[in-house]
Amino acid sequence: MRAGLHPATGGDGSLACSADLVLDALVACAGVTLQAVATAMGITIRSGRIHAEGTWDARGTLGVSREVPVGLTAIQLRFDLDSDASPEQLPRLLELTERYCVVAQTLRAGVAVSISSAE
Repeated sequence: MRAGLHPATGGDGSLACSADLVLDALVACAGVTLQAVATAMGITIRSGRIHAEGTWDARGTLGVSREVPVGLTAIQLRFDLDSDASPEQLPRLLELTERYCVVAQTLRAGVAVSISSAE
C-alpha cells in the first residue's frame, strides 16, 4: 500500500493517508479475529463486511490550532454479517472479537512510542 497526504492536508486523494492505514489495520485484524472467534463458537460466517470510520480534525495535523488533537479522536467499527449466529450469540461474538483484536486493544489502551534517529 502506498501512503500519502489526506486531501485536507495537501494530498490529491490517490494515496492512503495515515488514518486510512490505521483503519485498514483495524478492519483486517477485526476480520481475522472475528473468524477465529466464530470458529471457536461453532458459528459459520457465510459473508460479511467490516466498515471503519474515523473522526479527526485537520487543524491539529496542520498545526493550525494547538487545542485540536493530532490524529483520530474516535473510530466507529461496524460489522455487516451473514452468519448462522443466533440473536443471543451475535453480541457475544462481537464482544469477544473486540476483546481479542490486537489492533483494537492497542488503540484503546494506547501504547508508548519512542522516536529516534539511526545515528
